[in-house]
Amino acid sequence: MYVAVKGGERAIENAHAWLAEERRGDPSVPELSIAQIREQLSLSVNRVMAEGSLYDPDLAALAIKQARGDLIEAVFLIRAYRTTLPRFGASNPVATADMACDRRVSATFKDVPGGQVLGPTFDYTHRLLDFKLAAEGETPPAPQREADPAPVPHVTGFLNQEGLIEEAPHDDTPPPDLTREPLKMPADRSLRLQALSRADEGFTLGLAYSTQRGYGRNHAFVGELRIGAVPVEMEIPELGFAIEIGEITLTECETVNQFTGSKTQAPQFTRGYGLVFGQTERKAISMALVDRALRWEELGEDDTGAPAQDAEFVLYHADNIQATGFLEHIKLPHYVDFQSELELVRKLRRDVQSTQTKEAAE
Repeated sequence: MYVAVKGGERAIENAHAWLAEERRGDPSVPELSIAQIREQLSLSVNRVMAEGSLYDPDLAALAIKQARGDLIEAVFLIRAYRTTLPRFGASNPVATADMACDRRVSATFKDVPGGQVLGPTFDYTHRLLDFKLAAEGETPPAPQREADPAPVPHVTGFLNQEGLIEEAPHDDTPPPDLTREPLKMPADRSLRLQALSRADEGFTLGLAYSTQRGYGRNHAFVGELRIGAVPVEMEIPELGFAIEIGEITLTECETVNQFTGSKTQAPQFTRGYGLVFGQTERKAISMALVDRALRWEELGEDDTGAPAQDAEFVLYHADNIQATGFLEHIKLPHYVDFQSELELVRKLRRDVQSTQTKEAAE
């Protein structure tokens, strides 16, 4: 390590102190509170919760503050903290059909029961800087909202009534827990979905984009994208029934994909699925596209060699914490390795020069 470099432990302590000073910034500027980060940088908070596999907006906001806004570092902090928490049980699967939707849109049907709900979205903004936001203290007027919107059915259910889309799989087998067990290949769909749900958003987005450009033949429609709150229930053995222990916000995306059929499957639409903590719709859509690309084998499709179809490539490289650790370890001391390679290169150069000298003499 760098302990032997100019001061040892004292140098490291000074580096920590300097980091804390840089994190704070100009002392004349008011310090950000956890509540401000949680409420006003909510999309960053949502990403940290999703990729950190821990639903706690306050802890995610604290991690963002501690990491100076570096979201991957914040995810690292959340995952490290998560490993210290005891596990006292498992909740029941959430029923997303009962979601109270703040946003719910479909690109496949114009008129759907419950209506299209645009909700809080950047989709229709002009992407122009709003300098009114620089006038601190101004609060935009709150829009009129329904209190406790009623749950609405999934749009893909309408296709399912006609048998035009594959049945959603039902498997009561407890899935493996990626937060407790290492990733093993081959990975079934439940394990792949876990990995994708906490995968790096940028990496997943790049893979999803590649499928749309032809690397995986993935022509998808957003059957439904919904964001809202769902209750979390847990079975209490002493009571003999489930009770609601809380409520979380989720983003769910179901894609409807073209499928011409195969030797084992009739022509029909197929599904891609994404489910992520918080309002993280770009990640949920990306996840659904990659999920569908990874299903080529079970649907009897040909392997085109596209990156998004290679489960081992996708799953082993999607985790930003593993990627960061392996990438950043190369900035740590590698003196012995480099010196050995340096000597090897010098020897090779001497051998080449010696050969050239002999050839010139002849």
